[in-house]
Amino acid sequence: MANKESHLRSILKGISWRIIATATIICIAYFTIGDISIALEIGAIEFFIKFLLYYLHERAWQELPRGAIRKIKNKVFSRKTMRPNE
Repeated sequence: MANKESHLRSILKGISWRIIATATIICIAYFTIGDISIALEIGAIEFFIKFLLYYLHERAWQELPRGAIRKIKNKVFSRKTMRPNE
C-alpha cells in the first residue's frame, strides 16, 4: 500500500515526540523530587520505554487497512435498533 509510512518516518516521529515528552517528565520529576540526577534518570528510562511502545503502536496501526475503522463504524451505527414497544 502506497500510503504506509516508512519505518524511518515512524522512528523519526517517535524521537521528536519523545524529546518533547521526556523534557516534560524531567521537569515534573525535578520539581517533585528536587534532585536533577534522579529526574534525568527517570527521563532516560521513560524515553526508551515509551519510544519502543510508540514505535510498536505506529507499526500496528500501519497494518490496519485505511478505511477499516470507518467500515466498522458504519456497520455498527447503521443498524436500526429495535425498541421493545415497536
